[in-house]
Amino acid sequence: MRLVASDIDGTILGHDGKISDRTVRAFHACREAGVELVFVTGRPPRWLHPLQDRLGHAGTVICSNGAVVWDLEADRLVSARGIELDAVFEARRIIQGLRPSAVFAAETLGGFHLEPGFLNSGSSALLAEVTPAPLHSTLSAEDTVVKLMAIVREGTADEFLAEVTPAVAHLAAATHSAPNMALLELSLPGVNKAVTLAEYAASLGIGASDVVAFGDMPNDIEMLRWAGDGYAMASGHPEAILAAGQQAPHFDEDGVAQILEAKLAALGVRLA
Repeated sequence: MRLVASDIDGTILGHDGKISDRTVRAFHACREAGVELVFVTGRPPRWLHPLQDRLGHAGTVICSNGAVVWDLEADRLVSARGIELDAVFEARRIIQGLRPSAVFAAETLGGFHLEPGFLNSGSSALLAEVTPAPLHSTLSAEDTVVKLMAIVREGTADEFLAEVTPAVAHLAAATHSAPNMALLELSLPGVNKAVTLAEYAASLGIGASDVVAFGDMPNDIEMLRWAGDGYAMASGHPEAILAAGQQAPHFDEDGVAQILEAKLAALGVRLA
């Protein structure tokens, strides 16, 4: 175990926005043992405060499902892979043709662009300051779109994903990570958490066999398959569990901490 790569939401962070004390201790013990830590999330860089507040993490974070690499210590962008604007609007057109009720948003390096109706009333305090407007009126050639999002209010995310994926595969790679809504996240084809994590690990001279990864949703599947030890949370999506082949205990049972404690103990490291 030379590198630990962990998803955030639903893996170490609950709906209360907190990371448990036990999980914090386990991550600190990894660092003290010389194990590299990298967090791999669908979140944008401006939503990483739980890592700083609870873990004091000042290293690299892979954001936006692999499209962005962010240096927390320097508070700067390391790299970004964006979707061409023409592809964004063409994917939007195709998805709306399949699901006329679909509403869209775009995440750029500068912030979110939300269409009217994308958010339910009061559904996200983090987006409260964004003024909804049609994407074609707010996005410009200067914007680097790292994620296109589409939401419908009927059916499941799995159903929506199965319908959309083949239709837009030439334009964008689709996945989902929200457990209770039919919300899709689309990135540049070939970009996912595993691709960027593999590049980061290689820059440190670390191969997949020495990586322990944790996740819980379909946007974690490639990462869980790539890592030498991939663990899906027992509380996670069935496809993530199938892809990983190994389960960490339920999120509510500090599953990530339990696995890390056991691995550290095997290395002769005891947590205080």
